[in-house]
Amino acid sequence: MQISELASRTGVSVHALRHYERLGLLQPLRRPNGYRDYPESTRREVVFIAMSRQLGFALADIGPRLLQYRAGRLPVQEMVDALEERARELQTQIDLLQARKRRVTDHQAWLRERLHKPAPPGPGPGKPSAWPGVRSAAAPPATPPEDSRPTRRPR
Repeated sequence: MQISELASRTGVSVHALRHYERLGLLQPLRRPNGYRDYPESTRREVVFIAMSRQLGFALADIGPRLLQYRAGRLPVQEMVDALEERARELQTQIDLLQARKRRVTDHQAWLRERLHKPAPPGPGPGKPSAWPGVRSAAAPPATPPEDSRPTRRPR
C-alpha cells in the first residue's frame, strides 16, 4: 500500500510516517516509480508506534521494542514493566508540577497581600521589595565556569 493509504488506515500523518522511516523504524519497499510500498504488516507496526507515543514513550525507546514486536518476541511482562516505569515517571512529573503550582499560588497570595498593605520602606522609591524565596540583589548569581558555557557555532 502507498504511504497515503497507510496514513489513512492508521490515523498517523504522512509526515510522521516519513519521519519514522528516516529513523529506521519503518522500511518500506520501493516500486519501480520510486513510490513507497508498505506491506500490510506495517499497519500493525505503525499502530504499535502510535500507541507507544500516546503513552509518552520516546521514539528511541520504541525502536528496540518494535524489533521484538516485529519478530513476535516481545514478552507481555516486559511491556507491563515498561508501563509501570512510565507510570512512575508520570507521577514524578505530576509531583513536580504540583509543587510548582503551590509555589505560584504562594506568590499570588504574597502579591495579593501587598495590594492591601502600605508599602514597607524598601530599596527605594519605585523599587519593589524582594519576592519571597528569591535571592537578594546583594548576592550575585553564580556563573558557570568559562569552559562550561555554551558556545555558538559559526554559521
